[in-house]
Amino acid sequence: MATRKTAKLAAGLMAGALLFGVTACSGSSDDSADATGKVYYLNFKPEQADDWVALAKAYTEETGVQVDVQTAASGTYETTLKSEMAKSEAPTLFQVNGPVGLQTWKDYAADLSDTEVYAQLNDQSIALTNDDGNPVAIPYVMETYGIIYNKAILEDYIATDGAKITSADEITSFDTLKSVVEDIQAKKDDLGIDGAFTSAGFDSSSDWRFKTHLANIPLYYEYKADGIVGQPESIKGTYLDGFKNIFDLYISNSTTEPSLLSGKTIDDANSEFALGKAVFYQNGTWAYNDIKDQKVDDADMGMLPIYIGADGEENQGLTTGSENYWVVNSEASEADQKATKDFLNWVISSDTGRDTLTNTMGFVTPFKTFADYESSNPLVQADAAYTAAGKTAVTWNFTTMPSEEWKNTLGQAMLAYAQGTGDWDAVRATFVDNWATEVELSNQG
Repeated sequence: MATRKTAKLAAGLMAGALLFGVTACSGSSDDSADATGKVYYLNFKPEQADDWVALAKAYTEETGVQVDVQTAASGTYETTLKSEMAKSEAPTLFQVNGPVGLQTWKDYAADLSDTEVYAQLNDQSIALTNDDGNPVAIPYVMETYGIIYNKAILEDYIATDGAKITSADEITSFDTLKSVVEDIQAKKDDLGIDGAFTSAGFDSSSDWRFKTHLANIPLYYEYKADGIVGQPESIKGTYLDGFKNIFDLYISNSTTEPSLLSGKTIDDANSEFALGKAVFYQNGTWAYNDIKDQKVDDADMGMLPIYIGADGEENQGLTTGSENYWVVNSEASEADQKATKDFLNWVISSDTGRDTLTNTMGFVTPFKTFADYESSNPLVQADAAYTAAGKTAVTWNFTTMPSEEWKNTLGQAMLAYAQGTGDWDAVRATFVDNWATEVELSNQG
């Protein structure tokens, strides 16, 4: 086991790690801090980087315990984690994205059976366990994604001659969505917008929306049809025609020519939506902080399911799950492990922590301690409306994707297809054939 750890961390040292954010701490790493324990959190979510720094500072001011927060740049978390774990001052708290991620870091995952973050879970079965059945990874946010839309502009469209719908409630299938999107694109000048969809950027800040989140939808329907639980050794790609259809809709009816997508970023998409230049934007509840308080009122933000033409999709809700699991580093000192567990308990039980996670970060959390904290995020409220209407949420199956390499290769093939330098057969091949290859490689590791 020690040899495997050494090899893994040596690989991390050779990788180019990217960190941003600042340290939030009190005092210095002196003997006192070593005696009482300290916390180093490597955060996964760039959009909440500053929020975590502020929360850490509040905890330090209240308790005197040193808390450092660093955030990996978008798309670099695994590389950054390997690099940071190789250092003498390694993270005491880090994240995995699900069962596949935990498999990589299981040797560093402390037993969390005795923690409040485990005791306070509404459903303890959602915690990830080790080979002995002990909880070692705790989800701290349940998130939702779909197609965010501007209700006001959609109402303006509905008022045009020949509009394809009379209400947003009529969009319950890919065919209807397609007819609306294409008609909006044809009328974009009259509506005063640049396109129906925001740009489908494929730089590292944005490509995960397609190579991971959009790719989840055909996986969901294949897993559902074939009764698949967990990670299969191979997949068939049964619903890839639908995957192609929705991707084509995105890139053919947007603010940006497909040939320019390689340089488009998540900031571009956020701005296009927030400034009212596009009606539709594939992203999730976490995007709220990036698009609020500009030209789109909260009351005008809604979210639609991502439709691909699958049978029964009219009963489909939004896509809900978690890829954010807290793990306490079992290699940290006992004092640091205790300090880290105490910090997490404060985050989910204090007024400051709960208000920050709910209202500043806009999270929906899976803990009993948040029963009195209702999110003001309109995208969270959209998900609650679908649930109340009896719609079936789409699960997050992308946590079973075999590797980052699989995602990256798929993203490259999708971009080549969008730009006209590749074909859809290459996308299909990377999706299906490369799955089996990457699963086999991961099992060998």
